Amino acid sequence: MRDENILPETLATQYAPAARAPISVIFEQNNIFNKNKLLCQVVDAVPEIILILNKERQIIFANHTVISLLDSEDLKTVLGMRPGELLNCEHSNPTAGGCGTTEFCQTCGAVNAILASQKGIADVQECRITQKESFDALDLRVYATPLKIEGNNFTIFSISDISHEKRRKILEKIFLHDIINTAGSLHGAAQLLMEAEPEQIMEYKEIILHLSESLLEEMAAQREIAAAEANELKVELNVFNSLELLNEISHFYSVHKQGENKLIQIDSDSVDITIRSDRVLMRRVLGNMIKNALEASQPGEAVTAGCRFQESQVSFWIHNDSFIPRLDQLQIFRRSFTTRGTGRGIGTYSIKLLTEKYLKGKSSFISSKENGTIFTVTYPLDLLLTN
Repeated sequence: MRDENILPETLATQYAPAARAPISVIFEQNNIFNKNKLLCQVVDAVPEIILILNKERQIIFANHTVISLLDSEDLKTVLGMRPGELLNCEHSNPTAGGCGTTEFCQTCGAVNAILASQKGIADVQECRITQKESFDALDLRVYATPLKIEGNNFTIFSISDISHEKRRKILEKIFLHDIINTAGSLHGAAQLLMEAEPEQIMEYKEIILHLSESLLEEMAAQREIAAAEANELKVELNVFNSLELLNEISHFYSVHKQGENKLIQIDSDSVDITIRSDRVLMRRVLGNMIKNALEASQPGEAVTAGCRFQESQVSFWIHNDSFIPRLDQLQIFRRSFTTRGTGRGIGTYSIKLLTEKYLKGKSSFISSKENGTIFTVTYPLDLLLTN
């Protein structure tokens, strides 16, 4: 339960109003609904989460489905919260105003639907949330409908989990498009090999090898991200060198379809340092970073990769010349967010998930029109010492 005095209207916010109603008002508003037994029975019969929000976007009533999100069965514990706080959104508490008041909230479907309902407009939007600490990603469809009772303006706010729908679309895109295309190219190359002249055989062998490696890489990536989200991924420690790993990944993607007519170069100041971590997962992260940079680049442009040593940690960075618009930047690590059409959206999300949850590192990026975009991941030199 949020037991707070009403915050001044001038409290800093980067988006929605920050002010909250005092807990005494929350209880008065809660009683409006509690005394209507029929209404309580109806909303409790609904399997989806239903919240009633006041004009400060605080929860003043919730159906029993909400208990699935709580450590107790006392629904009073949610009174005064905002939806992002209930769902443990990573952006719900960085500021004193809480949910709805950060710059990231500008792109939140939940906040925007609620604000629309407060203008008298029923709205439905999709909402992507990454939860604090657990890094669990929620794909939600939210409905906000205006409601007026006893002179008070409220919002009926319902939440549907569409995570499985989003995951299915991504898998369909990958397996019905990307993997089938690669498999088709592999089959075509094998057919050409059967008819090849002796001097062409080595060329087709190399093509088949690269295509089969790409096929296995994509399938392994999906298996790992599924295991990571299910908390079933096991970290396996290896000892390897930073520059060796970077050169290996750069070479792999230089012959990848995304690297066609593009250059991958290693920064000359890159350090070669010994790391003890999970080589497979780190390779997956760096591979996604290079692949994303290549997809964002135009033919003839270069992608630069590098690694540096700082404060007993190793940082890998990937630069490309493209600029990410600010509203896209605010969503870049969210699951299912993509600027490249439907059925995408796990590349940058997996970078953050694998780096921060499993490799105990940090992921970040900067982007400007003048200098392009740089994604950076920073890791401990010895993962064993962080456990």
